Amino acid sequence: MLAALSSFDLIIQPGWNNSGPLHWQSHWQRRLGAHRVDNADWARPQLEDWLDGLDVALTRCSKPALVIAHSLGCVAVAHYAARQADKIAGALLVAPADVERPFAPAELMNFAPLPRQPLPFPARVVASSNDPFCKTARAARMAGYWQTPITWLQHAGHINIDSGHRHWEEGWPLLAQLAIRAAARLEPAA
Repeated sequence: MLAALSSFDLIIQPGWNNSGPLHWQSHWQRRLGAHRVDNADWARPQLEDWLDGLDVALTRCSKPALVIAHSLGCVAVAHYAARQADKIAGALLVAPADVERPFAPAELMNFAPLPRQPLPFPARVVASSNDPFCKTARAARMAGYWQTPITWLQHAGHINIDSGHRHWEEGWPLLAQLAIRAAARLEPAA
């Protein structure tokens, strides 16, 4: 898998309240040498701040970037792509949060409405059949908006520590497949 990733810088885009040291994103960051987006306020997310944080992380890349996003971070990536997509080579969007769901926390409201434009780079949504923050129909709708394939995990919750996903190395093949698709897109036409 590491060979497929060698052409890319990896960016970790956590969701609301960041990803703690036991979260799979933190494990991936350590194991893969990825860089983490540094937002000013993880507890009271502001869309513009998050877009700036992602832009700073992407600007520091010396190679094309693959973004590994979780939850609200997926929505931030979609918003970023709607404005400026040339810095992202591909994105793995894991357990996207539905910011339009009934009774969504007020802290997430400035991320609504969800971007509805197709993503202009290779991406994959990874969703769970029982995610408490995004019903299956809504996850499928997001993948449709963004015109990206979706991988379903059965009974995986929000694909985080609470659902038992600490290392989640089972997700690495999805990242490798994304890297292969992104590399093929970056190759000059013959």
